[in-house]
Parts: sequence; structure tokens; C-alpha cells
Amino acid sequence: MSIIVSGIIFSFLTSIVILFQIALALGAPWGHFAMGGKYPGKFPVSMRVLAVFQAFVLVFLGLIVLSRSELALNQWYEFSHSAIWFVVAFSVLSSIMNLITRSTGERAIWAPVTIVMVITSLIVALG
Repeated sequence: MSIIVSGIIFSFLTSIVILFQIALALGAPWGHFAMGGKYPGKFPVSMRVLAVFQAFVLVFLGLIVLSRSELALNQWYEFSHSAIWFVVAFSVLSSIMNLITRSTGERAIWAPVTIVMVITSLIVALG
């Protein structure tokens, strides 16, 4: 798989996760699909703030991948050489958390997504 295709796939999946986090922040009753299912239904205010923060972090990670795969933000290209490894590490950690969660819904939906994000970010990092 090429760096460009991997960058596009990573960015697409990240966009889905960002939209999910924004939906949680806005009160979508999907808490059982996040944070180990600890907050089924709507997130409390503190978790909604955390969902917004997670969305911003994911935007930053997506931009790093887009820059490293030369799809956008050429001015970040040098920075992306080292920053891409943070993206890979973050993706690995996310995968582990989604694989070991007690929430079966979270494990079923997000574990495969984060595994693909690990693979595609690694391809971009090594490219």
C-alpha cells in the first residue's frame, strides 16, 4: 500500500472518529461505545469536554499524517518526520485500549478502526 493511500485511509478513519467525538460532546447517547462504556447514554459535562479535547488531538494527528504523506500542509513536512512517530504510538495505544475495553460495542467498532490506523500510520512513517 502506498504512502498516499495510507494517508487517505488514516485521514478518513480519523475524520470518522472526530465526528464521533463531536457527537458525544454534543450529547449523542453513545457513551457505551466510548471510555470503556463507563458512561452509557449521554456523557456528563466533564466527559463532553474531554471528547472535544480528543477531537482536537485527532485533528492534529490527522494533519501530521496528511503532511507526512505529502497530501497537505507542506510547511509541516520536516516536523512530520519525527511527529509521525507520535501518531504511530498514539494509534498503538488507542488500539490496545480498544482491544482490552470491557465495552463489547466499543471493542467491536473501534478496535478494527484503530488497528487499521496503526497499520496506515506505520506505512506513512516508514515511507
